[in-house]
Amino acid sequence: MQLSENFTLEEMVRSQTAARLGIDNTPSPEVVANLKALCVHVLEPVRAHFNSPVIVSSGYRCPQLNVTIGGSKTSQHCNGEAADFRVLGQHNIVVFKWIWHNLDYDQLIYEFGESGWIHASFSAHRMRNMELTAVRRGGRVQYLPGLAA
Repeated sequence: MQLSENFTLEEMVRSQTAARLGIDNTPSPEVVANLKALCVHVLEPVRAHFNSPVIVSSGYRCPQLNVTIGGSKTSQHCNGEAADFRVLGQHNIVVFKWIWHNLDYDQLIYEFGESGWIHASFSAHRMRNMELTAVRRGGRVQYLPGLAA
């Protein structure tokens, strides 16, 4: 099922962990609508601007999958409102800054620098335009306000 011009439902629900453990990661119609909004309002503009594929490493996570991978109990991934991704051939910081200055979103997280990924969420119910930076310190993940790069 096509969610937008360049994004399919299959890529937004794909999970190696779910496949390996036999977890059914099938989204509800409401979640599919949320994924479509995320693709249309965030991922498609990113792809168009950079004229390069957006590689989604994590999109929708059903509650069982989210618990299995140790995701946050309040993760927007569980609502189909968030994706973790990289843009082929682009530095994460460049993509992060472009989204920050050009798009509306709920959360935008620069996760673990250039070796990490970008987390972006879009919600029809709230649009905080909140920027965070995720870092590892002392074996724990910390979320710092703004861009701490």
